[in-house]
Amino acid sequence: MRGPDAADPEMGATDPAPVDVVLIGAGLRGMISYGMSAAAAGIRFVGVVERSPSRRSAFAEVHRIPASARFASVDEWLAAPQVATAVLIATPDDQHFGPAVAALRAGYDVVVEKPMAQSAQECRTMVEVAEDHGRALHVCHVLRYTPFFQAVRHVVQSGRLGRIVTVEHRENVESLHMAHSYVRGAYGRTDRANPMLLAKSCHDMDMLLWILDEPVRSVSSFGSLTHFRRDAVGPEIPDRCSDGCPIQETCIYDAAVNYAPEVTEFRPGIRGLTQLFPLSDPMTLDRDERLAALRTSDFGRCVYRCDNDVVDHQVVAMEMRSGTTVAFTMHGHSHEEGRTMRYDGTRATLRATFTDEPEITVIDHGSREVERIDIGEFELLGHGGGDVGLMRALAASLRGDDGALTSDARSALRSHEVAWAAERSRLTRSVVEPAVS
Repeated sequence: MRGPDAADPEMGATDPAPVDVVLIGAGLRGMISYGMSAAAAGIRFVGVVERSPSRRSAFAEVHRIPASARFASVDEWLAAPQVATAVLIATPDDQHFGPAVAALRAGYDVVVEKPMAQSAQECRTMVEVAEDHGRALHVCHVLRYTPFFQAVRHVVQSGRLGRIVTVEHRENVESLHMAHSYVRGAYGRTDRANPMLLAKSCHDMDMLLWILDEPVRSVSSFGSLTHFRRDAVGPEIPDRCSDGCPIQETCIYDAAVNYAPEVTEFRPGIRGLTQLFPLSDPMTLDRDERLAALRTSDFGRCVYRCDNDVVDHQVVAMEMRSGTTVAFTMHGHSHEEGRTMRYDGTRATLRATFTDEPEITVIDHGSREVERIDIGEFELLGHGGGDVGLMRALAASLRGDDGALTSDARSALRSHEVAWAAERSRLTRSVVEPAVS
C-alpha cells in the first residue's frame, strides 16, 4: 500500500503525520474496534459510508468528518471526489464482496473484515480483481497482530520445539457470546452470514496455517447444533423472553437480565460488552427504552425459539502436508471466552492460553525445564491488542512499509478454503481435500 510520505525526521517532526482512510460500515467493528483504535495507530478517518443515518452521523461527529464526505452508499461515495487511497470495510459478512470489488476497481487499496465473503468463488474473484488492478487487498485477521500469537509463531518457527508432530487448538466461546452473536444475532444463520467455522473460527484457521506455515492436505469434521434449538425446552416456553416465560428467573439467557440490567455497570468481558450492543437504532443505554426495544428486537427472542442453524460445537481433524496432525475444537458452551493451544514437537512442548490472563510456556522434553515466554503488556479488549495492531500495520503500510500487513487476501483465501472443506466434510461425513489457491 502507498499513501502520504512519512514525516522526514531531519525536518524536526517527531511523529509521522496520520494517514487518511475511508470507513465503510460504522457498526460495532467500525465504530468501536477500529474507530477507537484509529488515533493511537496513526490513522485519520476522512470519509464514512454507512446506510444508517444515525450511525453515519455518530461516526462522522467523533472523527470530524465533513458533510461532504458522509455517504449513504458505495455508489454515492465513488461518485464523489477521492479523499483517501485506502478503505476499511467493516460491514456484515454478506456486504463485503460488492463494496470490496467496487473499491478495488476504482483504484483503492482495501482492508476487509473477516471472513472475506460468503463463498469461495466470491473470495477468489476479490483476489483476482485486486491482482488484475494492482491494488492491495488484506483481511482483518487481527490475531496475527497480537504480541501473544506472534510469540507463539516465533517459538514454533524457531525450531525450539523440534519438528512439530501434533497440535491441539480449542476456541472456547463463552455461552452468552454464543447466544448473542450466533443464535439471536447476525451470525446465527449460514445463509445470511457464513458457517460457524468462518463466522467465528476464521481467525483460528488463519492462525494454524500462519503459525505452522504449511498447507493442509486433508480434513475431516463433525459437529452439530445441539442445545439452542426448539426441542431443548417444552412447548410452554414462549417465543420472547418478555411474553411471560415460566423459567425466566433461572434462565441464564434471559434478555432483560443480559441487555437491560437494573444496574448498568460496565465489566470487561462478554457479559459487560452486551450492555453496549445496540438493540435499536440509535443505540440507547436507558433501561426503559431497552426493555421496550426487547419486545420487538431480535435480541429479545428466546434462544430456543430463534431461526438459527449454525452449529454450537464442531471438531476438525487436519493433516498438514508434512504429516503433522491438528485437532481443532470450537464450542459455544464455555464458562469463559478464550483459546487454548498445545504444540508438541520432537524436542519440547508449547502450551498457550489466550484468555484474560494469557500465558505461554515451553517444556523441554529432556530436562523438563519450564520456560515462560514474555508477551509484554496484554491488552484485554480489542482481541488482545490485535485491533490496534492491525491499524498500526495499516498505517505503516500506507506510509510505504510493504511488509507491515501480513494478512494478504491470497493467504486468507487458503484458510477460508480449509474452513469450507471442513464444512463439506461435516455435511457429507467424508474426508475432504481443501482447494489449493
